[in-house]
Amino acid sequence: MIKTTELKINAAKDPRKVRCDALVVAVGQGPDGPELVDGSLGGKALQALSRSLGVLGITGAADEVRRLPGIDEFHAEVIVLVGIGQISAAADPTEEKLRRAAGSAVRQLRGVGHVALALPAASVRAAAAVAEGAALGAYAYTEHRSAKDAGDVVAAVTVVTPAAGEKSLPAALERAAILGRAVNATRTLVNRPPSHLYPETFAAAAQDLSKNLPVKLTVLDEEKLANDGYGGLVGVGKGSSRPPRLVKVEYAPARAKVKLALVGKGITFDSGGLSLKPATGMTTMKCDMAGAAVVLNALLAIAELGLPLKVTAWLCLAENMPSGHAQRPSDVMTIFGGKTVEVLNTDAEGRLVMADGLAAASAEEPDALIDVATLTGAQMVALGSRVSAVMGDDGVRDAVKAAADRAGELFWPMPLPEELRPSLDSQVADLANMGEKFGGMLTAAIFLREFVGESNGRKIPWAHLDIAGPAFNEGAPYGYTPKEGTGVAVRTLVAYAEDVVARAG
Repeated sequence: MIKTTELKINAAKDPRKVRCDALVVAVGQGPDGPELVDGSLGGKALQALSRSLGVLGITGAADEVRRLPGIDEFHAEVIVLVGIGQISAAADPTEEKLRRAAGSAVRQLRGVGHVALALPAASVRAAAAVAEGAALGAYAYTEHRSAKDAGDVVAAVTVVTPAAGEKSLPAALERAAILGRAVNATRTLVNRPPSHLYPETFAAAAQDLSKNLPVKLTVLDEEKLANDGYGGLVGVGKGSSRPPRLVKVEYAPARAKVKLALVGKGITFDSGGLSLKPATGMTTMKCDMAGAAVVLNALLAIAELGLPLKVTAWLCLAENMPSGHAQRPSDVMTIFGGKTVEVLNTDAEGRLVMADGLAAASAEEPDALIDVATLTGAQMVALGSRVSAVMGDDGVRDAVKAAADRAGELFWPMPLPEELRPSLDSQVADLANMGEKFGGMLTAAIFLREFVGESNGRKIPWAHLDIAGPAFNEGAPYGYTPKEGTGVAVRTLVAYAEDVVARAG
């Protein structure tokens, strides 16, 4: 069973009427030094505190969280100052700054029961950003911890905002809570060790998460995959004692006008197969199923929000292991739909299972097709560990980028140079699974494009999201982002779906 954080979120106008364990106030880096950002709190004590920030060594830098004794006029045990970085008198802090500040405060206040967030959030959108950041910050992975207090995350949050009485705020706070649960469920799947999460148990987790939601879930086992011609999944998975699965999750409300397909890479552990990775290259490879976790939980969030569009998610699940049964370099496999692929490197396995998923999704002729994968180390070489790549047809690619900007996730559009396609030619099959070394992220995307089908005689609009680095945080936590699984791309896909609905009228 996947346990998701159930953070209680409400709102209030007057912080003096909120009884809480901690009252969080924002500090920014102004042109003349640190300063309290939210002047609506008022009070002589806070004014005195504002004048003392420099003496206390408080800078207002992002992720800075400092606790001070409570003040009589507020019913809080402690006052917490959270940095939001540089501020300007000409503009309010961005929604993403508010998300990160709220997330940072809640993440660092573990063990505190009820937190009031008195950040500069005058509008419904700003208040929702604060709530979303709090929901993302209230996360801990504790399934294998024996310490009783390991999961003591903040249990309740009050967002202090002048918008507390507005009719649209409850729905905005509920959306924030839904996104928080979806992202945190994704993080938990990514964080689960491969001893516990493998294709069969991943499929069971998908069934568990889908309970009580209006979705249909179908699981194809290894026998069905072989009989139906899913050569990518069968080939990658046959080296493991734990066979592959393809999980299809469908959300189809009656009033849907648009069909969206999502395909996720779900390699529950990637040893490299016979093209074995070095030992240090395997240590984080439990995260190689992040794409499948993302598309699953994005769909479930869309269903819980009740968005009027049809969404189908395809979870391509396999474990890539070396054995006497494993696929070999030079093997040829037949992908669903009939195209053949020569395997030059068994460690380029994600694109093989994704080829099956893309071909199967295309057969249903969706209006748009998006795939998500921790696909290439080249993504990290190009964009680092915090910026994901988006490639594909201009329309979908640009719409995903716009949705990511609104959601507060970092994506960058990358090209698909046609001169790289010939490097995927094979002497014995339709194409090879490896091509040009330089620009490997782009070549991998061009490989995937070969399996995107047509609808009404036209190529299905498609985008590919490579989240290899941002899906798994190997460094220290920051903002609302914990160490290890991050859940990146869930919020972008939900925002994209909302934008599709808005454009459809």
